[in-house]
Amino acid sequence: MSDSKLVPVFDGHNDTLLRLYQSKDADVEKLFIEGQRGGHIDLPRARQGGFAGGMFAIFPPPVEKSKRSAVPTSPTDTEPLANEVPRADALTSTIAMASILFRLERASALTVCRSAADVRSAMAKGSLAAVFHIEGAEAIDPELTMLDVLYAAGLRSLGIVWSRPNVFGHGVPFRFPSSPDTGPGLTEAGKALVKACNQLRIMIDLSHLNEKGFRDVAAISDAPLVATHSNVHAICGHSRNLIDWQLDAIRDTGGMVGLNFATGFLREDGRMNADTSLDIMVRHVESLLQKLGEDGVGLGSDFDGAMIPAAIGDVAGLPRLIDAFAARGFGSALIEKIAYRNWIGMLEKTIG
Repeated sequence: MSDSKLVPVFDGHNDTLLRLYQSKDADVEKLFIEGQRGGHIDLPRARQGGFAGGMFAIFPPPVEKSKRSAVPTSPTDTEPLANEVPRADALTSTIAMASILFRLERASALTVCRSAADVRSAMAKGSLAAVFHIEGAEAIDPELTMLDVLYAAGLRSLGIVWSRPNVFGHGVPFRFPSSPDTGPGLTEAGKALVKACNQLRIMIDLSHLNEKGFRDVAAISDAPLVATHSNVHAICGHSRNLIDWQLDAIRDTGGMVGLNFATGFLREDGRMNADTSLDIMVRHVESLLQKLGEDGVGLGSDFDGAMIPAAIGDVAGLPRLIDAFAARGFGSALIEKIAYRNWIGMLEKTIG
């Protein structure tokens, strides 16, 4: 696919801020703008692959090890939940990654977007459109005072939990095979957080949340249900993936799911193995289209947060996935919906 025919991609989830934070490099702006070996996203490779922006996640990492090493390459049905992260540690890392996001904006590497209109404007100018997203609300206090501060700073999308418990709810462990029914629902503080996010128009991300927590959000929230980076449990029976009733609930609210590129959530054997074909990715998308319709499916790569298929490699390889959609018979209008239009429409419905 030539550069002139690149389909822009707005992606539901990446962990690039975590990678930059853990690099300990004093000049992360230069690192991102000039490009580097390793990792999945930097500015040169984003341009090469047609990556127009996405939800840039802030993930408070475990104290001792990175997110990547916390995800087992060979999950089992007894994999325990990760330990809770102390709020002081989560607050420190969350603020540090938010600082990196805003430093990248000052360096003209991206634009922090607070509305769908901002995303459209950034894309029209050729600037990466970054939505401030948090994956795991450990930095937020039960009284939600920090939520107001983060919202004022630009937070517009929030995953209540990662795959561990916190004061608001319980994430799913990395188990295969396993249903997402792995623990209790939201706490009272978690239910209050959902209501506050609705009032502020912060999009709630259901990825990583267990089944009972999902039910609680569905019962409380007045916004479309969204899973930014999750796949189809009927194809890959991982606890991180969505079972039929969850997909039905997302459809019934006019919600959306972003295809996760993490190989362990794609493959029928549940293994993190880079030797994973594009065909299985297309199969998940076809299944999501059948369940959710053409307006309910996007991409949620998990770039810089997981092992992805070697056939894609990094963000520069996105055109190969687009080509795989075309080869399967997806028309150009549908491909554009999946690549970027659906996410922009969902942001318009959720954050304004």
